[in-house]
Amino acid sequence: MEQDPTRMRLAKYLALTGLCSRRAATRYIRDGQITLDGRLANHIDTVTLANSSETASCLEMLTFEGQPIAGVEMKQYRVLHKAVGTDSRLLIDDPASLLHLLPSTPRLYPVGRLDKDSRGLLLLTNDGELTQTLMHPDFGHSKIYHVRVDRAFGDDFLQLMAQGVSYRDVTTNPCSMTRLADDQFEITLTQGLNRQIRRMSQALGFKVVDLKRVQLQTLALGALNEGEMRALTIEEVAALKGKVD
Repeated sequence: MEQDPTRMRLAKYLALTGLCSRRAATRYIRDGQITLDGRLANHIDTVTLANSSETASCLEMLTFEGQPIAGVEMKQYRVLHKAVGTDSRLLIDDPASLLHLLPSTPRLYPVGRLDKDSRGLLLLTNDGELTQTLMHPDFGHSKIYHVRVDRAFGDDFLQLMAQGVSYRDVTTNPCSMTRLADDQFEITLTQGLNRQIRRMSQALGFKVVDLKRVQLQTLALGALNEGEMRALTIEEVAALKGKVD
């Protein structure tokens, strides 16, 4: 049976609007946070596309926690050089929240987080599908950081970090390490554990005093100044999607 081109699964449509990833949409539907034409939505619901899935909205009335869900926006991709002190969580009541640096439209969401005391590259987009894929641990997407610790280290530190470090109840995956200076290194991770670099370093007796993300997959921070934001080029978007499509 051919799929009706004017119908789309609700979770996929919610991801296209930029509200969330498709995985999060499924969770919102399950938890009763989405209504469709005045009733609680369910996971088998579909919506009727008013035009095309990339440029229009659906005919049904959708809400998230009682608030109307806007139609599909043109996909936007921006990179921010996050400063230390900016909280990556979108919290309206927190003056340090990233939310206050974002435009009201289009609605952009960070792909992953950087700790409040870390800085560097933060990808912002309303492309829920790309966000879900870049965040999924099964794909092992690379992230490169430049790190300074509180004192000089030897080559044994680089080797121990590279082979994986045990702390709490985890052992990190092997990673790539390069010395940048007596007290600085570059690390390439394919994991996304909470405060991973800081905890790896601490387990080996060092304290991170500066942590800067400089690359996500093919997207590099480059010369973007701290606190500044720019749109990705067509080539940068294509390269990112080429890694995940």
